[in-house]
Amino acid sequence: MKIETFALERWMTRWETVVRYDLAESGIKPMTVDELLTLAGRDAALERMLGISLGYSEARGTVELRGLLAALYRDVTPDEILVTTGAIEANFLLFNVLLNPGDHIIVVDPAYQQLQSVPKAIGCDVSLWKLRPENDFRYDLDELEALVNVRTRLIVINTPHNPTGSVLTPVEQERVFAIAERVGAHVMGDEAYRWLTLPGREPFAGPVRDLGERGISVGTLSKPFGLPGLRIGWIAATPEIVRACWSQRDYISLSPGKLNDYLATLAIQQREAIFARTQKIASENLATLEQWIHEREDLVSWVPSRGGLLGLLRYDIDVPSMELADRLASEASVMLAPGAAFGYEHFLRIGIGGDPAVFREGLGRAASVLEAARSEVGPA
Repeated sequence: MKIETFALERWMTRWETVVRYDLAESGIKPMTVDELLTLAGRDAALERMLGISLGYSEARGTVELRGLLAALYRDVTPDEILVTTGAIEANFLLFNVLLNPGDHIIVVDPAYQQLQSVPKAIGCDVSLWKLRPENDFRYDLDELEALVNVRTRLIVINTPHNPTGSVLTPVEQERVFAIAERVGAHVMGDEAYRWLTLPGREPFAGPVRDLGERGISVGTLSKPFGLPGLRIGWIAATPEIVRACWSQRDYISLSPGKLNDYLATLAIQQREAIFARTQKIASENLATLEQWIHEREDLVSWVPSRGGLLGLLRYDIDVPSMELADRLASEASVMLAPGAAFGYEHFLRIGIGGDPAVFREGLGRAASVLEAARSEVGPA
């Protein structure tokens, strides 16, 4: 498969191990193994972990883990779950199972680039369902209606949305599902930010898998759990789709690592305590960010995130976002992702999941560079 360069990942790789203040991180502050084991009852959990044989694990994920994941949905069995190497493998498998050259697919835009680039590489006709700044990045369901046609095989949604923090309400998601059913299409939900509600915001839609057989949910431990290093994601779909994806992954990663599977099991069992930690970090950083923006309204603004951990900052400086992001990283050791990587100029993506003290100091350092750039080149 010939596929275009993953612009955001290449840029992130350039800076993420160099900067001190990563404000572009898309997940919550990662947990340590010790923190996770402590939540699960450290001595017993550690003893069990040390006794694990480091042979190959069950290819689909262990029955124990798949059972726990299945219970996160309505009327889903362990046979309708496939554990994957992160959500990124889940997405890749689904596209290659569900799509053929010439198929029509609708993908939210902007998006995590994989969601658009892999279908293009397969040879699909890709229509972009755009979230626009002039509409406060809200989903326009009438626009989706206009994009759908009899060749549409898949609609890809993402709520809460990366990078804007926009959401679909339960009623809006049901309408998306009804639109798909009319033409015999599936709806694939990139649900990396499931459970990540924000203070004072309205509830957003739950898993699309719960709406019916044409709904497919992709989940991950990376964002809401703060466990990206485990590289554990999953697919929740019909047994037929799960079996087809399982067959595909025989050629890719074969199976999850045994230790990863075990620690993922502990995380799902302790999810309420983990989510409380996540909410505490995100709420503190959100308050810090909103105050920071309020104090610089002539310089930066944003459409407040409605869910998840991400948002887009609009800056009033006559500098392209890639150039400004590089300057922030090189001069202030602050990483804010360039909006150009998502197709939006004069924006920077920010994440509110980092360590609160680091987040606060990083914003202060970023402000100095932004103010200096504004004084040098003027407003946009």
